[in-house]
Formats: sequence, structure tokens, C-alpha cells
Amino acid sequence: MKNIKFIALFLIALFALNGCNQDKTTQTQIEQSSYYKTGDEIELTSIIGTKATIIRTENGFKLKDSDKILMLDIFGTYCAPCQKEAPHLMDFQLKNADKFMIIGLIHFEDVSDEYVLENFSKKYNAYYFISNSKENSKIIDQILNDISYNRALSIPFKVVLKDGIYQSLSDNIDGTAVGNKFYLGEVSTNTISQDIDKILNAN
Repeated sequence: MKNIKFIALFLIALFALNGCNQDKTTQTQIEQSSYYKTGDEIELTSIIGTKATIIRTENGFKLKDSDKILMLDIFGTYCAPCQKEAPHLMDFQLKNADKFMIIGLIHFEDVSDEYVLENFSKKYNAYYFISNSKENSKIIDQILNDISYNRALSIPFKVVLKDGIYQSLSDNIDGTAVGNKFYLGEVSTNTISQDIDKILNAN
């Protein structure tokens, strides 16, 4: 009986760390010609109607007319780790709005803006910018290509960019070493805060 409980706890911990896997979700192979070109502007509309424009840089993305650090968060409303970290991300966004913006990119599901608002934003206090656009898939494909991420995608999955350049981030699963260009799975706002401070102090 003790062994069964131990295995169950181990599986729950592993799920929380690694995020939500999707068997159908290996990176979509798209033709090089359909990737974004430097200077392309992508206007996104949030689930509550606000707008944000990101610009394709040589190797990444940046917010139009802003030097804020940009976090792109690939997530799903059904994903338990995504739900758990949402209020903490909201709190971090509010406290750092002068230098930081998070854009959530819904992936792996086909739901309405109203559904996201009622079943994610209101439920988990996630009132940061959430895009439910068909453009999300193309942006995500571009991100994965940019950072040469060739494994099956699990969510939540985040990248952070400063001045259109992907930043090296702490490994939130295996330790504190910096080197990844992404966060995989649930990540604490303490880790995010430390990384943002390093990024700002390096520039």
C-alpha cells in the first residue's frame, strides 16, 4: 500500500513539473516561406478586446513602440499547472507593468473568448493579456524554430525576450543553472523575478 501511495505521489509531482503533454502536438512542420519576415507586425486582440502588436525581429519578437521585456506564455485553459500559476503571473504582471508584459498564447484547444474569460481568467484571476487568435499557432511554430526546440511541446511553455532577443533562463526543473531559452512546466514568480533582474542588469 505504501508503494502505491509513493508511486501516485511521484506521478503527481512529475506531472506538475513537466506540464501537460499532448500526444498530437509535435512541432508543426511548416514551410520556411510561411515563417514571419523581419519587420512583420502581428496585431493580437485579447479575449477582452484590448490590442497589442508584436514585431518580428531578426531572430525573435518585440512589442511595438516599447522596450518592455516580453514573455510569451504558451498554455491551455484545461492545463492544471497553467491554472495553478495564473494568479501568480497576474500578480507579477501588475507589480512589474512598467518593464514587463506577458502575452498568453492559447494552444492545443479550440474555445471561444467567452469560454476563456469565464473558465480561466475569472476562475484563476488571470487578467493579463491572453490571445485566443488563430495566429497563435504560427507564432508558436516560429518560437520553437527560433530556439531550435525539436521535442514534443508540453505546456505551460514560456520564452522571454528583451529587445527582440530570446533570453537565457534558469532551469526551473533540474536546478538553477542558466542556459535554457525557455521555461518548461510550472515556474515560480521568484524564479521569473530573479531572471528579469539579471536580464535588466545585463543591459
